[in-house]
Amino acid sequence: MRPGIDVECREVGLRDGIQIQKVFFPTVGKIAWLTAEAAAGMPEIEVCSFVPPKLLPQFADAAEVVAAAKTIDGYCIAALSPNLRGAMDAFNAGVHKLNYVTSVSEEHNLANVRRTVDESVEDFKRIVALRDESAGDNKVKLATGLATALGCSISGQVPIADVMKLAERFVEAGADELVVSDTVGYANPQQVKDMFTAVINEFGKQVPVAAHFHDTRGLGLANVYAALESGCRHFDASLAGLGGCPFAPKATGNIVMDDLVFLLEGAGLKTGVDLDKLVEVREIVATNLPEEPLHGMYAKAGAPKGFVPATQAA
Repeated sequence: MRPGIDVECREVGLRDGIQIQKVFFPTVGKIAWLTAEAAAGMPEIEVCSFVPPKLLPQFADAAEVVAAAKTIDGYCIAALSPNLRGAMDAFNAGVHKLNYVTSVSEEHNLANVRRTVDESVEDFKRIVALRDESAGDNKVKLATGLATALGCSISGQVPIADVMKLAERFVEAGADELVVSDTVGYANPQQVKDMFTAVINEFGKQVPVAAHFHDTRGLGLANVYAALESGCRHFDASLAGLGGCPFAPKATGNIVMDDLVFLLEGAGLKTGVDLDKLVEVREIVATNLPEEPLHGMYAKAGAPKGFVPATQAA
């Protein structure tokens, strides 16, 4: 956690938000987006995914986007990879953090990355070894996303015990962060409180525990607050609520970053993000995805009279 900051946010729109878009988001637009959001004070941005372009053409320009991102100071450049090959490309590109995703649900992991959970864990160990062999003075942080931790569109409910076992395997393998993910938007606040209390109590002293929520059934921000009450202080979100899991029928996108920052700042929690500048970045998204609906109530209604974000308060 940065000095003077209460909650850390991570923008995932440039990866999770646009990964299933059929329209290619122009490279120049991606660079404009990350540049503007970094200027708004966003401390971490997941800028792309290192996967074969034939699978996700949206990220054929991943290396170019990371190269541009590296010219901007003051934030963490993150990228996602589901395997060792992608991790090698991400390391060579120069990312600061690699997000590696494994589903707690065996069925979802097979559908998403075409491997068993055991195979994914073993591949992660190889990634840790590769990172450690070539780290030098700039050790890339490795975050492990526990996808479908709060429910799966294929197998249904996911027991807390399964999440805890997989989290333990990744921490023992060398994960620097755990991201508990409601990949398909199944969670409710009580479920979130139970899950995050268990994970943070068990692993929170060893690694940061982050939350990744989707707003599929309208409980995204309620789930954020439940996670906050359980001690979580790291949250993913997507500008304008872009995104959605390709294996979740009728799924909507991630929680809205601008609404998340409004919630946190209104609760007296400093994020370091300039909310008004953040909302302005939506224009870049609208220009490059003119047919895509943009979500978010703060952008629609504006600030309440007399509202002073915690970050700007004296």
